[in-house]
Amino acid sequence: MTNKYNNVLYTGVTNDLRKRAYEHREKIADGFSKKYNLTKLVYYEIFDDIENEIIREKQKKEGS
Repeated sequence: MTNKYNNVLYTGVTNDLRKRAYEHREKIADGFSKKYNLTKLVYYEIFDDIENEIIREKQKKEGS
């Protein structure tokens, strides 16, 4: 997720992408995405198991 200026990036893991994107857009939960107004989903990947998903998330965070 990012903001309208594309200068902040959030990465995370979820088992319900539609629900999680809605929560970010509507600022339902306090936290990073609410603080930085992250409302645009710009990229996602689908994995069959959580272990590989977490490994990939860490790779993306290390690259930023």
